[in-house]
Amino acid sequence: MTFIVIEGLDGCGKETQIELLGKYFKKNKILHKFFRSPDYSSPTGKVIKSYLDQELELNPEDAFKLFASDTLMTSKLVEKEEKNKIVIMDRYITSTIPYQVARGFDFEKGVKFAENINYTKPDAIIYIDISPKTSMKRKKKEKGKLDYHEKKLGYLKKVREVYLQEAERNVLTDWFLVDGERNIKEVHEDILTIVKEFL
Repeated sequence: MTFIVIEGLDGCGKETQIELLGKYFKKNKILHKFFRSPDYSSPTGKVIKSYLDQELELNPEDAFKLFASDTLMTSKLVEKEEKNKIVIMDRYITSTIPYQVARGFDFEKGVKFAENINYTKPDAIIYIDISPKTSMKRKKKEKGKLDYHEKKLGYLKKVREVYLQEAERNVLTDWFLVDGERNIKEVHEDILTIVKEFL
């Protein structure tokens, strides 16, 4: 089994690109499975949703633990997917680090946690890079209002900076950067090129 994580700021096109990968896998009869973190249908995911909708206040450390525990549960499900040739996951612990570091959580502590806790190790992490302004513009167009993580430009700039730090450090595995400012087809072609290396 190959395990690949897709990362990026909200609005970078992760869902669209995962959908396009699904079409490619089906067309080529490649056994696959998709996961998402957080899983808003789980008990932990419902608490996360309350936090993102600002119905619940959490300090950066508690928020980190909440997201990290949800991702760890999904990570264990990934390990059971040996029958599938490839597993793609929308966000991982590598999302929790930048979003909470940007709120004041310690970067090195986050990286150490990710590397020492028993997360299933991805074969690759694909980071779709867009600017914070593009992120806000796309999300506002998509849903009209922005959640806690989507509506602060300065905050999103810090999130992107930490993502790029993770990519430079190759946290958990090898990172691949894709320019998400281009059109959907061009981004898909780049992602597909990377994914094919692991099939």
